Amino acid sequence: MHHAAAISATENLKEEHRIIERMLKILNVACEKLKKDEEVPPEIFKKAIDFIRTFADRCHHGKEEDTLFPMIEQHGFPRQGGPTGVMLLEHDQGRGYVRALAEAVEKYERGDKTVKQAIIENAMGYAMLLSQHIPKEDEILYPMADKVLGLTEQKELLEKFEKIEKERIGEGKHQEYIHLIMDLERELNIR
Repeated sequence: MHHAAAISATENLKEEHRIIERMLKILNVACEKLKKDEEVPPEIFKKAIDFIRTFADRCHHGKEEDTLFPMIEQHGFPRQGGPTGVMLLEHDQGRGYVRALAEAVEKYERGDKTVKQAIIENAMGYAMLLSQHIPKEDEILYPMADKVLGLTEQKELLEKFEKIEKERIGEGKHQEYIHLIMDLERELNIR
């Protein structure tokens, strides 16, 4: 019924990063088309927004914000001025871009073509923010977490992750989102 059990909590988050990166590429390709005045169906952006809000934010960032970060902080890393504080700030910046993107896409869908620039700026702003946010977590924060967290804590995190996935995106949704990405990649000819 679901993807191979992750070896550790941070491995699970890294796997999700690889999925999120594919969506960032979709956003960039869609924006390149808009820049060239090619037609991009609003649906593409709407699906992207749904994926970002549900998979990337509610589920993935939820796992980090509600379980991993507090656990790291318990090991003496302050939130204020510490690594988790920086990551939280960037999650919030990401949410700002997505809010503005969603507003622009709604207008675009109603036929307002003047919002194209806003779509490009916010979609690419989000993609750029995340493409430098993800390596910080993969290369700095997660290895740090792996150093300080014991086996019991890792196990506890994985259990909490399962629960978050069930409650926030629901059984089987993970796979559905991977299919959604595959569909969008096909539609935009992304190899």
